[in-house]
Formats: sequence, structure tokens, C-alpha cells
Amino acid sequence: MAESLRRLVNIGTFTVLQEKLERWLDNYYINTCDQNVARCCEIIELNAKVQGQLFKLLQVTAESGGMYGGASIIKSRLLPFLGQNFFTSGGSVTADTSLSVLAEAAAKNREIDDLQDMYETSLNELEADLKDKEAENQDLRDELLDAKTELDRSTRTSTSDKIFLENENRDLRRKLADAQDEIHKLRSKAGLVDDYERQVRNLRDELSLASTKKSYLDNDVYSSLGSYRYTPRVGSPLSIDDPVQRVRQQNYISRWNDMFSQDRLDAMDTLRRYSDDYENNQRIIFLAIQEAFSVAKLAFRQFKMKVRANLAATHIGPETLEEAVQDYINRNTDLCDLTGMVADVIRALNRSPKVFLPPDATFSIVQPFIRESCKLAWNMSALAHPLDIAVATDAELFDNNKYRRSYDSEYTAPLVNHHIWPALMQGAKVLMKGEACTRRGASLIEEIKGASRRSRSPTRSVSPSPRPRSRSRSASPSRRIRSRSVSPSRSRSPFSSGAW
Repeated sequence: MAESLRRLVNIGTFTVLQEKLERWLDNYYINTCDQNVARCCEIIELNAKVQGQLFKLLQVTAESGGMYGGASIIKSRLLPFLGQNFFTSGGSVTADTSLSVLAEAAAKNREIDDLQDMYETSLNELEADLKDKEAENQDLRDELLDAKTELDRSTRTSTSDKIFLENENRDLRRKLADAQDEIHKLRSKAGLVDDYERQVRNLRDELSLASTKKSYLDNDVYSSLGSYRYTPRVGSPLSIDDPVQRVRQQNYISRWNDMFSQDRLDAMDTLRRYSDDYENNQRIIFLAIQEAFSVAKLAFRQFKMKVRANLAATHIGPETLEEAVQDYINRNTDLCDLTGMVADVIRALNRSPKVFLPPDATFSIVQPFIRESCKLAWNMSALAHPLDIAVATDAELFDNNKYRRSYDSEYTAPLVNHHIWPALMQGAKVLMKGEACTRRGASLIEEIKGASRRSRSPTRSVSPSPRPRSRSRSASPSRRIRSRSVSPSRSRSPFSSGAW
């Protein structure tokens, strides 16, 4: 029984019957009479099949209760429907009553549908009101965010203004302190004003005297030496406290620092385009400035001897001849053959076996640096108390008073492998330290590198005959190396003057 009922439910016949009725209602006025009758018969057949299944279920259900199972229910409820037109004739329920009951049920169903529609309508209205309220809340949130953003912006602006004012106040305080320091310095220097005014008066007197005389130079500088007259001075031009000596010495030292920090690096950049050997490029720069000082000192000695010889014939006055010579040199420091000195330095570089360049390059590529070095060396030599560079040789003992070690040096090595920049001297006094690179075994390394440079240097074949220079008596580096390896006790000390 339960299985038959489940099968009837799964078939969904009543659902199909309801769908057919709804479809017939939709197409009733479109169909013809025959189509409507056929559709009604189809529904009646389907209803009869369903009723047959229900009567079978009723029989099976009644049999499960025995011979009289369900008899009272069948008599009271089923038999009245089996009369004429499925309505009982003698009962209290008539056909009109059944129709009224159905009408009432339909009216209740309509009321229920109306209530459901009203509920859905009110629910939609409530949802719309809720959305409006949410939109209003969102607008309020946006306004609150805008107000918060504006508040934060105003806070940041006020904070930045406060910081700016504090920074400005600090700057003003610092400027005030600097101004006060400057006032103190000026007050401390106020005592020198009288000396400066006296020097200005002396210079004006010298200028007035010099304006009344003829020019010292026409075409040849030395032809005018016979007519030169020494101008009286307050102090001696040979004095260490002479204003010319002090001012020019300070300017030349400043120019020396500029050459180390700027001109030297520019020359190194130029050499790097032709040679990748960084140590060789450093040697070229050092040897160039070393030769520039050597050539400039030689040229200045010749110039000074000519000036002394010409002034000695016509010199009269209370001043000494040396003071007259130095005064003339101070007034004519630009009388130098700069082009000839540059050419001499380049020839010296070509003769040197310590440095080399590729075959497609010459030492003229660093001519601007050589020119500035020669000019500075000439000016330093022309001072009454001249400035000079310290004597430097490879593999010498490192002197901490004259040099500082380079960044790639071995700080425990006692010997100089090569020099990078010379030390500036005035007599025995070191004015500016130079720079050197120290390595262990510098003497042996220098001999091996010197031999390799002499074997591959492309400029030695075209260089003129070398000028006399003191060298080691051993002509073969390899022989010296063998002598060191065989008998180190008899080898010459690298610190002796004749070894290197």
C-alpha cells in the first residue's frame, strides 16, 4: 500500500492535471469547439485514471482492516458521492451547497492572496524605506569622513606651520650666533687695520713711482735690464715677512691643493682612456710634476743669472744687488718660456724607463696638466724663499712626516712602492704632505716591473739620447735578482744612496 501511494505521488498526476487545466484556460478562446471538447475529454480520462488508482488504494486500504474494515467511513462519506451526478439525493448537502462551499473556499483563497499581496507590498515599501535610510546613513558617513579629512588636513597644516616657524627660529638663532662670532672676529682683527692702511699707502707710493718710469719690457725682456731702476721699498723683498712673499706663497699653496684634488684627477681620467694600468698612470703623473719642477728650477736659475748679470753693470743705490734682482723677479714672474719647459718635460717622460704608454698614445695627452705644473713650479721657484718638492725615489723608506699612505697601501710595509704626489717643502720644513703607496718587497717588485717596462715600452725607441743620470752599476735586473738569491748578505742595502 505504501509503495503504491509513493508511486502515485512520484508520478505527480494531479500536478499534470492542474497544468492541463491552466493551459486549457489560457487557450480556451483561441481553440475551436472540437479542440476544447478534446481537451476536456483528455482531462476527464486523466481524472478517471487517477480516480481508478484512488479506488484501488481505497480497496487495498479497506482490506487491510478485515471484512468490515472502513465500512462506516465508506457509508458516511463515499456512498453519497456515488449517487446521481455524484451528489446524494436524500442527504442534507445539496449541489448548491457544495458549490457555495467551493465558492467560500475560493473567496478565502482570494482573501489569503490579497493579504499576501498586501504583505508583500508593505514588505517592499519597508525595504524601500530601509534603502532610503541606508542611503541617508551613507551620506552622513561620507560627510563625517570629509569632516575628518578636513580636520586632519588642518591639523597637518598647523603642525607644518609650527615646524616651519621652529626651523625658521633656529635658523635665525644660528645666523645671530654666526653674526656675533663674526663681530668678535672683526673686533679681534680691528688692530690690523692700521697695518693694512700703512701697506696700502706704501703700495700707492710704489704705484706712483712706477707710473713715472718707462716700461721694463719692449720686445726682449733682457734688453731692458740696463735701464731698470730699483724702486725704494719699506721692507726688504728678501725678507720672509715680505707681503709679496706671504701673499704669493699662500696663493701657490692653495693652487697646489687644487692641482692635487682636481687637475691630477682630470689627468688620471685622460690616461685611463689609453691605459688600464692604474699604478703606471699614477707614476706618469708623479714623474710629470717631478720633471716639471726640475725643468722649472733649471730655467729659473738661468733667468736669475741673466738678470743679475745685467743689473750688476748699472746697479746703484743703498739697496743690495740681490734685493734689486728679487724685486725685478717679483715684478716679472710671467717672463718664462712655458712652451719650452713643457716640451722638455715631455722629452724627459719619453726617456724614462719607469713609465710607458700604448703605441697609439704619447705623453702629450696630459699636456694641460704638465703646463699647469710647469707654471706653478716656475712661480714657486721665483719666490724669495722658494717652495720645492721633496726628493723621492722608489723603494725608499717611508717617511711619515712627508707622506701619507694611499688607501691600497700595506700599512705594515716599511718601503715605498711608488709615489702618488710629492711633498711640498720650504727648505727643511714640510708645508704639505704628499701621498705614497707602500708594499712589502717593494725593491724587488720595482726591479721586475722596471725590466718588463723597458722591454715593452714603445716610446724608448723614438726618444732622444738620455740625459746623464746616476743609476745603479748593475745593468741587468736579472743579475741582481740572482745575486740576491745566492748571497743575500752581500747584496746592497735598498736604503743606501747608490743602490737605487
